[in-house]
Amino acid sequence: MNVCVLSGGFGGAKLVRALVETLGGPNVTAIVNVGDDLDALGLHVSPDLDSVLYALAGLMDEQRGWGRADET
Repeated sequence: MNVCVLSGGFGGAKLVRALVETLGGPNVTAIVNVGDDLDALGLHVSPDLDSVLYALAGLMDEQRGWGRADET
């Protein structure tokens, strides 16, 4: 079964991670929100995309609900 999921933010990242764990990575396609992207000090920031990537890599900070675990 192949699944395509629209995702954004912490909840969406957790959903994508659960689908990948259940169905396998090659069976899941995530379309991630870029509506909250911004440029800060000349750096392009994509917070929702970061959240999904951190969740899939096992680096998500579960307590704060954003960012990487053990990040200062």
